[in-house]
Amino acid sequence: MAPKAEAPAGSLTTALDHASKLLIASPALAERQAEEILKVVPGDPRALLILGAARRRKGDPLAACAVLTLLAKAQPASASTHYELAMAHLALGEETAAMADFRRAVRLKPDMPEAWRALGDQLILAGDTGGADAAYAQHIRASVNDPLLMRAAQALCEDDLAVAERLLRDHLKDFPTDVAAIRMLAEAGTRLGRYEDAENLLRRCLELSPSFIGARHNYAIVLYRQQKAAEAIPQIEHLLADEPRDPTYRNLMAAALGLVGEYDRAIEIYESVLAEYPDQPKIWLSYGHALRTAGRRAEGVSAYQRCLAMAPKLGEAYWSLANLKTVRFTKSEEAAMRAQLESPELTTEDRFHLHYALGKAREDAGDYAASFEHYAAGAKLRRAEIHYDADETTAQMRRSKALFTETFFAAKAGMGSRATAPIFVVGLPRSGSTLIEQILASHSQVEGTMELPEIAAMARGLGRDGRKGAGPAYPELLADLDAEDLTALGERFVEATRIQRKLDRPFFIDKMPNNFQHLGLIHLILPAAKIIDARRSPMAACFSAFKQHFARGQAFSYDLTEVGRYYRDYVELMVHFDAVLPGRMHRVAYEEMVEDTEGQVRRLLDHCGLPFEPACLRFYENERAVRTASSEQVRQPIFREGLEQWRNYEPWLGPLKDALGPLAP
Repeated sequence: MAPKAEAPAGSLTTALDHASKLLIASPALAERQAEEILKVVPGDPRALLILGAARRRKGDPLAACAVLTLLAKAQPASASTHYELAMAHLALGEETAAMADFRRAVRLKPDMPEAWRALGDQLILAGDTGGADAAYAQHIRASVNDPLLMRAAQALCEDDLAVAERLLRDHLKDFPTDVAAIRMLAEAGTRLGRYEDAENLLRRCLELSPSFIGARHNYAIVLYRQQKAAEAIPQIEHLLADEPRDPTYRNLMAAALGLVGEYDRAIEIYESVLAEYPDQPKIWLSYGHALRTAGRRAEGVSAYQRCLAMAPKLGEAYWSLANLKTVRFTKSEEAAMRAQLESPELTTEDRFHLHYALGKAREDAGDYAASFEHYAAGAKLRRAEIHYDADETTAQMRRSKALFTETFFAAKAGMGSRATAPIFVVGLPRSGSTLIEQILASHSQVEGTMELPEIAAMARGLGRDGRKGAGPAYPELLADLDAEDLTALGERFVEATRIQRKLDRPFFIDKMPNNFQHLGLIHLILPAAKIIDARRSPMAACFSAFKQHFARGQAFSYDLTEVGRYYRDYVELMVHFDAVLPGRMHRVAYEEMVEDTEGQVRRLLDHCGLPFEPACLRFYENERAVRTASSEQVRQPIFREGLEQWRNYEPWLGPLKDALGPLAP
């Protein structure tokens, strides 16, 4: 028998290198190249690995599995083979097999960063957040070889963020293009809540290394956490182009789509992920949120209950049911929540969510002492985790009063964008702003969007620029902006919020309540926009905010004294703007809206320059998506029950009354 022909070693290596480089750009070409190599060198393990990887990347994971399973048996010590086989299993929805192969890969090659990242993603989906954190930490550690960076990675793993940040900043002074170090510094910034800094670092990282998938994933997450969904979505699309079946990327895409009002698409993605990974409680939770927002309440309840069946310690699922305001817990559900609170392993987040849920359960049962005890316990735990300085809020209010005088506004008259589309609804949360939005959004000329983050982000950006330039801080720096600057800012707001507008109506609503702090900015950049102040009686508004756990923001609401001070600052600032901009704002008192709905609706529409439409009185028939805590309440006719609800808790509200001072009843 003639001896088997062998390819020259040099040409074989060249061909393999070429095929490997084709994997990302053109998997089909890589597949053909590998097949040609195998014709000359049958069974070559490197060519078989490329062949399996190419078939997975071109969307044929079954064929990839067939190749890679045989290769893994023949090459059991090949970490790369086990990694590719895991990715193929993942594409087929075989998460258990994928998890096992990822673990084999990292055991065989502990410095394999992509395998650690993928393992971390799977552990997150499995609900093992501790294991995921450890895997992601190993991913960071495996990404670097420099001894100094290894020390920084170790500090990150140990959550010693100050040390990690110092080491990384010192290193980047000498090596400013080290993308691994830039990404690690961004990770430290993210953990510290400095999302804008992390965003800038990751943008630079991707400028230097566009193929750095881990950095792009981090970048998308940081954008999402800042509610910059319009910017996050293209980054996630980039990730999905390479790994279209990756459940982590798909889950992030669904969440980002929810931020821009694409609820049908978000729900479709959640459903597709859950069809492949049905045992993921966190995804069932997110799916429930999307269903609730879209008005599919019964399905949302079922999703939350499915989540709890898999993860009975997940306090957020219980709170999500309570936060519907229309669900009443059974005695067995209350007992289950109390039992979970006895567990020493319960996380702080789960614990405060359970307290809020039990507070609502006891309130429904009329046991107000126990209800307040749970609300207060949840608020105390939440307050310990966030930064808030009531003195800073008061100081900011006083600086705004000092700057925004009649003389100041007269000097800026005629400046700013001429856009008439925005309608701003401001005030305190839980003061009727969602009701006002629902009424206006039932008009044929008005579109309801959501609580938009753009004005607050604009104010932060201006303040940051002022500090960098050693000039005045926000809001004082607004005095230096000319007509061109103010017009550009107004147009920027209209353009940035365009992604939220789906109905092509002439007016749209931004109901971010905290925008009352930025009324001066709003008036300067959008002088033709309408402004509505949603006002509720002090005790009712403040206690309603106190007993509500907000998904984000509203840091003032977790302490009775602080929420009372915040309300006083809000009223003082509104009194000031009423004096210097008379008639600029229209105030809607929630109590008056309840007592005289039609009269108040007509006055509201008149202020907005809109003709009366009967649909505005039937706002509860509007099937639009609603994101806030009042989503279920505004799908019902107005009711009086909540007006004096706070009085049930009056014995425990002394600190609130003291903080409100003369505003308290």
